[in-house]
Amino acid sequence: MEAISRGARYADFVENGAGALHSLKANVAVLRVTKKCRVFKQDAIPFVARLDTGAYDVCFADPPYGSRKLDLVIERWREIAFAGVLAIEHSKNHDIAMKGKSYDLEGDTRVTVLRR
Repeated sequence: MEAISRGARYADFVENGAGALHSLKANVAVLRVTKKCRVFKQDAIPFVARLDTGAYDVCFADPPYGSRKLDLVIERWREIAFAGVLAIEHSKNHDIAMKGKSYDLEGDTRVTVLRR
């Protein structure tokens, strides 16, 4: 939603958690951005597995902390550059296999930005 509020032409969201999915759809409706947003109800791993090179300019991934999903998203991005920029939110103690610019936030949160 932040990207749309800052001028992005469109945004796709991938979510399979029932509560988060409900909130996401409600926010899209309340903000009246249904024409700029698509919501995919599915797991992120099969979603990114189907993406082609250059499918997105920017991808922001926020998988559950401690899951292997983060590593799988990065692995796929290394194989097929589905976005020019991959920004990932993760635990500060999660080692990222690639070098990028990292930003430490409050608590255990770090955002790392990877570029092709």
